[in-house]
Amino acid sequence: MLEEDRRDAADLTDEVGEPESDAGGVHPLFRDVPSSVGFKKLRKRLLREMRETITQCAMARPGARWLVGISGGKDSYALLALLHDLKWRGLLPVDLLACNLDQGQPNFPKHVLPDFLTRFGIVHRIEYRDTYSVVTEKVPEGATYCALCSRLRRGNLYRIAREEGCEALVLGHHRDDCLETFFMNLFHGGRLSAMPGKLLNDDGDLLVLRPLIRSAEEDIAKFSAAMAFPIIPCDLCGSQDGLQRNVTKQMLADLEQRFPGRKQVMMRALSNVRAGHLLDPSLFDFASLSPSSESRDS
Repeated sequence: MLEEDRRDAADLTDEVGEPESDAGGVHPLFRDVPSSVGFKKLRKRLLREMRETITQCAMARPGARWLVGISGGKDSYALLALLHDLKWRGLLPVDLLACNLDQGQPNFPKHVLPDFLTRFGIVHRIEYRDTYSVVTEKVPEGATYCALCSRLRRGNLYRIAREEGCEALVLGHHRDDCLETFFMNLFHGGRLSAMPGKLLNDDGDLLVLRPLIRSAEEDIAKFSAAMAFPIIPCDLCGSQDGLQRNVTKQMLADLEQRFPGRKQVMMRALSNVRAGHLLDPSLFDFASLSPSSESRDS
């Protein structure tokens, strides 16, 4: 190993701690990963961002159980791998249960996820629910499937989380998802709203956690490619062109290309809100604002 590689490996250990396991000092998922400095730095950055988000949002209650939603896409694979990496190092005191909801999409390769999860000894549950037929029946021709598909998927995952005694559903949304949601709400919903790292569901009995919410999609894509995850494309939603989210994604990509670093600045803005400089009276008591007599007399 080159000296630079040794330094980078040491930096990774210093940042996230020594693993508690003695099985080669690495989780099975990471036994055959690239040894390049670039990959080590990428892994370190994603672990650091995830750990900071978990800490800042107080996500991890020791002894809790999390249901980790796995779709077969790059984001959920990265989420699962990084969570297990932290747990392997003794830095995530929760139990993890991976769950894939097979929604009955045509040509869905049912063997891919069970084979992958079993090969790496990851505790999991595969659930079959034919929401595809419901979506295609209920959504008018030419309309997008995403909203109904997402609601049905989320409802089933909540049910599974309750059945499995989990206190949280963990999802792979990242920084770009958060920004796209913000601008879609701004342009089409007339409200300032994005994706928090932690929220309580409407029934108040489950948490929804997004440990990757501060991580860039580009980093996650590079990480997933390097890890050689068996990606499963979404033929249901991916077959539809002209989705507003795709338009928003392209707008942000163009902005980032013209002004590098703008996405990160926008994410910081979402964590730096000045309620009194907006126009929502439910957030700030504008009616009670008045100059003090002391100020007028001075």
